[in-house]
Amino acid sequence: MNEDKFEFIKSKYQYWSSWAVWAEEGDSPKSNVGDLSILDPKRNPKILEILNPNIVLVALNVSRGDITQPFANFHDSRPEATDFKIRYATKNTILWGAYMTDIIKDFEEKVSGKVRSFLKNNRDFEKENIDFFLNELSEVGAINPTFIAFGNDAYDILKRNLKEEFNILKIPHYAVYTGKEKYREQVAKQCRQIF
Repeated sequence: MNEDKFEFIKSKYQYWSSWAVWAEEGDSPKSNVGDLSILDPKRNPKILEILNPNIVLVALNVSRGDITQPFANFHDSRPEATDFKIRYATKNTILWGAYMTDIIKDFEEKVSGKVRSFLKNNRDFEKENIDFFLNELSEVGAINPTFIAFGNDAYDILKRNLKEEFNILKIPHYAVYTGKEKYREQVAKQCRQIF
């Protein structure tokens, strides 16, 4: 990844995407999850060597509309957020540095069932989002990427639309009610199928 490409991605996809890189955990599991300085090449020159657009972690949609900083998606430090589990599960694995994005853009909704219902009745909207997603991947420089879906809903959309073209794996959603250690075990088990 070069700095020009990084800045382009940051500018165009800043509120939908991020990278599977977080600041070190501090005195609690959720500490420093929202510290985005780790994703600043001027403060962390080695970041560009870590980023890997060929592994793409895919969530369903943004569940909160208050993302105001570039790459803050998946780096939510609010007390109720569970993004810290992604950090714990990906640290020191092949997933560290992966590109992260939502398959459905501009559809803020916390209840995944409502997203499912909307898509069922609005297939054109789903298709538009798939096209946008494929263009996004092209622009971030993904070459023959592997998709790793967070949970059933993102997985189902990817399989329904892209199963013939891409390798698609499913891991539990990070909001699943389980501890970070168990979540890491589940993610590792699934990833061993491909990597």
